[in-house]
Amino acid sequence: MDLRELTAFHTIIQEGTFAKAAAKLNYAQSTITNQIQRLEKELGIQLFKRGWEAELTEAGVMFASEVDKLIQHWNYAAEQARALQQDEIGTLTIGGLESLASHVLPGVLRQFRERKPRIACNIIIGNTDFLSQALLHKELDFAFCGEPADLSSFHFEPLYEEKMSFIVPANHPLAKKADLSFADLLDYPLIAGGHTCLYFLRFSRELSRFDKAPFLNTVGQISAIPGFVRELDVVGVVLESTRLPEGVVKIGIEMNDSAIPVGLLQLRKEEYLPASRSLMMDLIREKVRR
Repeated sequence: MDLRELTAFHTIIQEGTFAKAAAKLNYAQSTITNQIQRLEKELGIQLFKRGWEAELTEAGVMFASEVDKLIQHWNYAAEQARALQQDEIGTLTIGGLESLASHVLPGVLRQFRERKPRIACNIIIGNTDFLSQALLHKELDFAFCGEPADLSSFHFEPLYEEKMSFIVPANHPLAKKADLSFADLLDYPLIAGGHTCLYFLRFSRELSRFDKAPFLNTVGQISAIPGFVRELDVVGVVLESTRLPEGVVKIGIEMNDSAIPVGLLQLRKEEYLPASRSLMMDLIREKVRR
């Protein structure tokens, strides 16, 4: 059995006749017939009922249901062999949240380059919404981000949980107050990430439980919020991992359901991963779980 025989069988199913399959593959019809006869002999089964139409036998129907996977696996094995022969020359494009890109990906990239020095890496920074859309448009190989609201096209592997955190200038009234509750925030202007940010839905849900609505500002990048907090004397809503500048401190406010899963996001249909991508994802797993 070889790839040409499997491709001939698959093309006959798609086109409906031996003649059309031969025309599509630019073969003589006798070539297609011979390929199918060899395939049947190797399998020990009859795939097609004899006649003008390419009508499958029961055994042929069962084999047809698996032929796509066989061809995919064959191509994957060939790709792996070619990649090994070429020392895996190529480019890997990874999406990441800004906070992760600064404290996780640099160390991972160093390890990756030691193993795959001829693979170039492009790092695209954005929020979860931006990265998931880029993945859908096949602009990324995978992303290291939060869990999208719509997972129908993706496989998401959670690696750890982020939590929301509240920050203020060091001289803010809330910085000196003990036993704080979420309701204490409502008396002060807030600044949070926009509606595409990782925590926006959960933060909005918590706000909806109160009659009083705070004065709320938004900014597209969570990492920019500490700078606004220091200059504007507002309460900032950030992630626990967000780096804080001098003069900005966290305050002790706990929120219900504040855990936000962060992990590896891929397109759901991808069954076989190139070796370089698989290695990069393994290195991220190891780094996060230490």
